Amino acid sequence: MVDKTAERVQGMFAQIAPRYDLVNRLLSGGIDVWWRFVTVRLAPPPDHGSILDVCTGTGDLALAYAARCHSTVKVVGTDFCRPMLDRGIQKSRLMTTRKKGVAVEWIEADTMHLPFPDASFELVTVAFGLRNIVDTRGGLAEMARVCKPGGRLAILEFSLPKQRLMRSAYLWYFRHVLPRIGNAVARNASAAYSYLNQSVEEFPSGEALATLVREAGFVAVQSVPLTFGIATLSLATRTGATHD
Repeated sequence: MVDKTAERVQGMFAQIAPRYDLVNRLLSGGIDVWWRFVTVRLAPPPDHGSILDVCTGTGDLALAYAARCHSTVKVVGTDFCRPMLDRGIQKSRLMTTRKKGVAVEWIEADTMHLPFPDASFELVTVAFGLRNIVDTRGGLAEMARVCKPGGRLAILEFSLPKQRLMRSAYLWYFRHVLPRIGNAVARNASAAYSYLNQSVEEFPSGEALATLVREAGFVAVQSVPLTFGIATLSLATRTGATHD
């Protein structure tokens, strides 16, 4: 079973932060940019209110939303790994210089203990971070707690293709090629990209994830496979009553 203790995950991402974006673009061929575009399109920002992107990492999804928002919307990005968050802040300054969209508010915080009151956000998102939380149920419960009744949830996460031949080919790449390239380019000693394929293979997907989302207090759960199913966008709506 993959080690997802907070100390391990935090240290691992701190080590790969300087080259995280480069490795992501290299290993995905840039398709991850399109996945975030789809996320923003299918879970659009509200006309007013607040958006929270948890496990924001270097902030790609938070920045994608910020670029689409007007001054009536606040975008907040949280992560418990400061070096990752610092990369997001650097990119945010560049976007602000270009006067595109709104600025992101960056907060160092653990998704298991979010520093926000109940029902604070119209939209709560997470991209490629839910599987890194030590307790998936606990993380989803916190996201539900801070999401307003009737608000939306968007989870963008890696998954495994269902088609047999595609799945076999992808697993071979995922297990044997991706870790070697990722670990070498990122120049890390923590086997971060070996952790990647292990965490994806163990993470609940499809109906298993949908069940966890519903148990957390969301309804109308929808799963949208992307790029032959190597990523999945899960969308849901917060129930009308505040979740205990």
